[in-house]
Amino acid sequence: MMKKYFLFFVIAVGILVSCRKGEYILPPDVIVVNPWDKVSGDIKGFFLLNEGNMGSNKASLDYYDYETGVYTRNIYGERNPNEVKDLGDVGNDIKIYGGKLWAVINVSNYVEVMDVETVKHITKLAIPNCRYLAFKDGYAYVSAYAGPVKIDPDARIGFVAKIDTASLKIVDSCIVGYQPEEMAVVGNKLYVANSGGYRVPNYDRTVSVIDLDTFEEMYKIDVGINLHRLEPDNYGNLYVSSRGDYYNIPSKTFIIDTRTDKVTDTLHLLPNSNMTLSGDSLWLYSTEFSYVTNQWTVSYAILDTRTKTVVTRNFIKDGTDENIQVPYGMAVNREAGEFFVTDAKDYVSPGTLHCFSIDEGKRKWSVTTGDIPAHIVFTHKKLKPIENSK
Repeated sequence: MMKKYFLFFVIAVGILVSCRKGEYILPPDVIVVNPWDKVSGDIKGFFLLNEGNMGSNKASLDYYDYETGVYTRNIYGERNPNEVKDLGDVGNDIKIYGGKLWAVINVSNYVEVMDVETVKHITKLAIPNCRYLAFKDGYAYVSAYAGPVKIDPDARIGFVAKIDTASLKIVDSCIVGYQPEEMAVVGNKLYVANSGGYRVPNYDRTVSVIDLDTFEEMYKIDVGINLHRLEPDNYGNLYVSSRGDYYNIPSKTFIIDTRTDKVTDTLHLLPNSNMTLSGDSLWLYSTEFSYVTNQWTVSYAILDTRTKTVVTRNFIKDGTDENIQVPYGMAVNREAGEFFVTDAKDYVSPGTLHCFSIDEGKRKWSVTTGDIPAHIVFTHKKLKPIENSK
């Protein structure tokens, strides 16, 4: 009986979603969060992609306007009333390139491409279990797990898709490692972090190096298990995060010299869930869970990439980090003198975005977001109002 009810529920929801017109369109939620601190400069605002709990089709897009201090939740639906299911299931990455806003919708198996000034839908590119984006010289690169969302010791090997950003066509693909995650372009090489997360406990431990001229994998670099994030600095080094095995092998940060493609440093005491480079400062936070203790360990740090030394172990100075349940996203806008940390809370209800001053590490303002706020991208083009967006 329960299965029949559930099937009816799914069909009913599908009908409602597929008829997203008029009263079925979820209106955006406009909030004035920072009217007293107008920020001028080249950066006009930022988009925040909320992942949404897997299976809920609740990925959503928010926008913050620096000129007005207004934060608007869920802007995609009203601007694209004919697109079913809004953005789709699990927003995994977002970037801007070539006047377009690119969003990876992981479980829905596509990359959504929008106009960056209007957020109008342009196209969807079908890529199975897609994960992250990178760009170089007119091409977009998308990492993909390739197989279904499933823990499986025989999970298939992953690949990177190559997309012509002018024609918006997939023009090539390159096999890499198992369950590839973030990518980074350094010179004419594309680095890909392979996690092997579906093949637990037999994780992958390599970074694939792709020659962008031939779009073929040249070799793999042995680094550490369950790799995730990549961030190049200004000195030819590539920082790589390892999530460990959640039992006896902790999260670590590794450094690859991209001139030799050798691992030169292992930062054992620098756990790493996410990182972003601002100047010579590498900002990191860690939400490390242990199945041994059944506890989370949260930390925030800044590393000086010139000296490879830790500057601080907590860049939030006013104690408000104690109110952040699960840090999940991070961005730094040095031009405005502020940084952002998102809180995913319980993963099934709306999260929170916190804005802090860089100099003092004090919270300036906070706002409620969509579910699982995760990925922030700054834009140099102001979002047009709907009446002028056609």
